[in-house]
Amino acid sequence: MELGLVGLGKMGGNMRERIRRAGHTVLGYDRNPDLADVHSLEELVGKLEGPRVVWVMVPAGEATQSTIDELAVLLQPGDVVVDGGNSRWTDDEKHAGELAAKGIGFVDCGVSGGVWGLENGYALMYGGDEEHVAKVQPVFDALKPEGDFGAVHAGKVGAGHFAKMVHNGIEYAMMQAYAEGWELLEKVDSVDNVREVFRSWQEGTVIRSWQERNTSRTLSTESTFSSSSQPSA
Repeated sequence: MELGLVGLGKMGGNMRERIRRAGHTVLGYDRNPDLADVHSLEELVGKLEGPRVVWVMVPAGEATQSTIDELAVLLQPGDVVVDGGNSRWTDDEKHAGELAAKGIGFVDCGVSGGVWGLENGYALMYGGDEEHVAKVQPVFDALKPEGDFGAVHAGKVGAGHFAKMVHNGIEYAMMQAYAEGWELLEKVDSVDNVREVFRSWQEGTVIRSWQERNTSRTLSTESTFSSSSQPSA
């Protein structure tokens, strides 16, 4: 399928590459002309065949709102806009209503995976009507990790970003817990090998996780902390 992708930063640029590797056509627009395939939203929409799918991957707030406002003028009934940024879920409801008035579909999608997503795939949480999600499904399939997990139609519009918000809260709490655990281990005289204690938790324990492994690697560098330093999440 064809996809228009707006925003080609660290996440968007890698997503474009992963989707292309899956055999789809991606036309990307970015304010940085060195990254862009086209040089305006108008050109992007003009080169896509209808019904179009345009994925917006720009910062939440004004940048997303202005992009959706412009797309609302350029797109046609039957097209679909996907917001893959970190927008507030209540903004999704507003955007869906604005676009629906013009016959344009809307899907919100929380995306997790960071710079590792290109090779490992992205966890996707999306919300919207079935008919609109179906038009984007080939892209979701291209972006998700291999296997049965990693992507979910979480519910109606707003569900994707609400799920991503909860995901981020869990992530930050995990990071805080690991950091406080490191600090506690550093504070007692009886523990003299905090690095190896953390590394030992990478297999077998109930707190093992990808996040714990990355935390362990980050906090284990020789120069990161001394016994008097204060770790932070």
